[in-house]
Amino acid sequence: MAEKATIFADGILEAHVASGVARISLAQTGSDGKPVPSGQLIVPLAQLPAMAKGLGNLLQQIEGKAKQVQQQQQAAGHTQPGAFRFSG
Repeated sequence: MAEKATIFADGILEAHVASGVARISLAQTGSDGKPVPSGQLIVPLAQLPAMAKGLGNLLQQIEGKAKQVQQQQQAAGHTQPGAFRFSG
C-alpha cells in the first residue's frame, strides 16, 4: 500500500477552479499568528458537493458526540474533554 501524506490545516488561503477541478490552498497558523501554506487539496468539481456534504455530516456528528460526552462528564463530575472516533 502506498504511503499517504498527512497535512495539518486550520484554514484555507484561497480556492481556484479551472478545467473542472477545485484547487484549495490549505493553511496553518504560523508562530506569528499569520496563515502559512501547508498543502493543496485538489478535488474534481463533480465530487466537491459530496465532499462538502460529508464534511458537514462529520461536523454534525462531532457536535452531537461532543454534547453527549460533555453531558456524561458533567453527570460524572468530570471536566476534562474526551476523545472520540468516527468512521463511515
